[in-house]
Amino acid sequence: MKHLVLLLLFAPGILLSQNNTIFYDLLIRNATIIDGSGKDKFTAHVLVSNNEIVQIERDTSLEFKAEKIIDADGLVLSPGFIDTHSHGDPLETPGFENFLAMGVTTITLGQDGYSPNEEELSHWMDKVQKIQPATNIAMFVGHNTLRQLSGVNYDTLPGEKGLVDMEKLLQKAMDAGAFGMTTGLEYNPGNFSRAIELQRLAKIVGKNGGIIMSHMRNEDDSELENSIKELLAQGKYCPVHISHIKSVYGKGDQRAKEILSLLENARAEGIKVTADLYPYSASYTGIAIVFPDWAKKPNDYESVLKTRKAELQEFLRNKIAERNGPESTLIGSGKFKGKTLEKISLELNKPFEDVLIEDIGPYGAGGAYFIMDDELQEKLMQHQLVNICSDGSPTMRHPRGYGSFAKMIETFVIGEGKFSLEEAIHKMTGVSAEILGIEDRGLIKVGYKADLLLFDPSEIKEMATYEEPHKLAEGFKYVFVNGEIAKKESEFSEGRNGKVLRRP
Repeated sequence: MKHLVLLLLFAPGILLSQNNTIFYDLLIRNATIIDGSGKDKFTAHVLVSNNEIVQIERDTSLEFKAEKIIDADGLVLSPGFIDTHSHGDPLETPGFENFLAMGVTTITLGQDGYSPNEEELSHWMDKVQKIQPATNIAMFVGHNTLRQLSGVNYDTLPGEKGLVDMEKLLQKAMDAGAFGMTTGLEYNPGNFSRAIELQRLAKIVGKNGGIIMSHMRNEDDSELENSIKELLAQGKYCPVHISHIKSVYGKGDQRAKEILSLLENARAEGIKVTADLYPYSASYTGIAIVFPDWAKKPNDYESVLKTRKAELQEFLRNKIAERNGPESTLIGSGKFKGKTLEKISLELNKPFEDVLIEDIGPYGAGGAYFIMDDELQEKLMQHQLVNICSDGSPTMRHPRGYGSFAKMIETFVIGEGKFSLEEAIHKMTGVSAEILGIEDRGLIKVGYKADLLLFDPSEIKEMATYEEPHKLAEGFKYVFVNGEIAKKESEFSEGRNGKVLRRP
C-alpha cells in the first residue's frame, strides 16, 4: 500500500497527492497574456480548476501538474469575447459555431425589444440550460414582447392596467435573472410607446440593478440626436446602452465627434450611458425598415395598396434613393436572397419600388443596407464608451454574425493599426462585461470563470463575406468555455459547456 499514490480532495477541482503535489484541471504554460483590462501584456502560466482561474503565475520557471497541459509559447491568451448584441435561438442551434469560431464565449439574447414570447421567461431559460448551449447566454426581456404579452400592443397611451401589467412582467423577468430590458423603438409595437411608459419601465430596471439596451427610435442622422436624448431620459433611472450605434446618412469625423459629445456630456451629468458597434458599413434588418408606418401593422396592407399605392411607390422611390439607391440594398432572406434590389428589378423588368410592393412586401425579407460612412463609424468605434458587438446570428445573411470579432483583430489591429491588441481585446471583453454587469467573466483574473482564447493574432481571419456570409472565422487555436475545450483548431467539441447566466 505504501507505493499507492493517494489523491485527496484539496479544493474544488484541485487534487493533492500524498507527496503534496497539487494537480490542476488545466495548465496553460508560457502564454502571452492580454487580460482584458487594457493593460500591457505579460507572460505567465495560467492554472484552471473547477471551471475557474485559480492561479496566474508570472514565474514561468515553476513547474505544475495538471490533467491537461498546453504549451502556449508564442501564443496570446485572452478572455473569451462577450457579444453585447447578438441573435439566435439556442433551442434550434445550441452549438453556436459561428460565435465560437470568432472567439465569442458569451452572447446576449432578447435584443431589439424582442424576447421569447412567454410570460415566465424563467421557464424558457430553464429549457435552454437543460440542453446546455455551447456559449454562455446573458438574457434580456424585450419591451415589444412586454407590450404583446400585456395586451398593450399598439396603444400609444396605455391605460394604467396595461402599464402595471408590463411592470409586473418586467419584474418577473428581472427576478428570473434577466440582465435588463431591450427596446426596439424603430419596430412595431415599440414605436407606439412614449416617454412616460419607457421611464416607468426604466425605474423597474434600475431598481433591480439592470440596464436598458436600445435599438433607438430613429438612426437617421437628422433624428439621431433626438433618439439619443430620448434614451438618456431613461438613463436617469438606470444605466442605458445604445445598440449598434450608427448614423444613417451621416458622414465624417466631425459628425462622429458631435454624436459622441452627447454621450460624454451625459456621463459628466451622472448618466451611465454606453454603446456598442459592429465593424461593418452595412446594417441588416427586416425590409419593413424602408416602408412608411402607414403601410405596416396594425394597418391593413391590402387596403393601403388599394387606396394609396401611388403614394407608396413615391415614398419607396425616395426612401431607397436616400439610402444610396437599389444597388445598396442586398436582400438576405426569402426567394430573392443574395441579390440586390437593383438586380431583382432588372431580372423582373419592373421598377424596384414595385418589386418591394408586389414581390416582397413589408414583411417578406430581411436585408443588408450599405448606408454607413466608414470614417464616421471608425471614429465612433475608437471611443472608450463604445465596445464591439456582432448583431449577428447563425442564420443571418450578413458577415457580421460570423466575422465581427475576427475582423477587429485582422483588419483594425493587424492590418490598419487602429488599435493595439490590448485595446481591441479590452473592447471585446472587460468593457463588455462591465457594461452588462457580469462580475466573473471578461478578464483573466483569479476567481474568474475560465472562458479563454488561445491564438496567434497574425493567423486570425474573417472569412465571411456578403456573398458568402456563413463562412466560419479561422485562427483561434483553442476556445474554452467554463474551463472546457469548446473548439480546438477547426474542430468543435461534441459536448457543450455554456451556461445561462443570471444577473448577480
